Amino acid sequence: MEHGKGLTGLILAIFLLQGTVAQSKQENNLVKVDDNRGDGSVILTCDLKDKTIMWFKDGNRISSPNATKNTWNLGSITKDPRGTFWCQGAKDKSKPLQVYYRMCENCIELNIGTISGFIFAEIISIFFLAVGVYFIAGQDGVRQSRVQSLPSQQTYFAQQCAFENNPYFYVQMILILLGIPLCA
Repeated sequence: MEHGKGLTGLILAIFLLQGTVAQSKQENNLVKVDDNRGDGSVILTCDLKDKTIMWFKDGNRISSPNATKNTWNLGSITKDPRGTFWCQGAKDKSKPLQVYYRMCENCIELNIGTISGFIFAEIISIFFLAVGVYFIAGQDGVRQSRVQSLPSQQTYFAQQCAFENNPYFYVQMILILLGIPLCA
């Protein structure tokens, strides 16, 4: 039983030492992002204590060699700044920080109010469509259709103009069906 406690203690000590060694080997995460500015700009801040700080983006130096500013302005958030940034002093180098902004200027925020508004508008439009169909379908036949008035037009044509032997009889019949009178 005593050997089990000693073995457990040894394993625990090894795990703790591995964590300490791994933590000391990690690079410093010294670059911080500030995107809550009133003008909409994105600022990177380097927490190195050196006097001269160089900024890098995607492996290329973007600052002057003797820069003393520990901040770097990426510009407006609406211009979608992106890339891998890090700062480097005379002795230390920060851990690379990947920046990727994607601003959607024509998007609609889908919250519960927007969704319920769409649903309400859809229900109202379906209601008005149903009422319109109900009233149109329920109307009495006020106008007679053209098909019901054809026999009287044919009779009028036969009595007034009598063109049955005429080679243009069918053309004249079509003109009458279209409502164009031939005889006065």
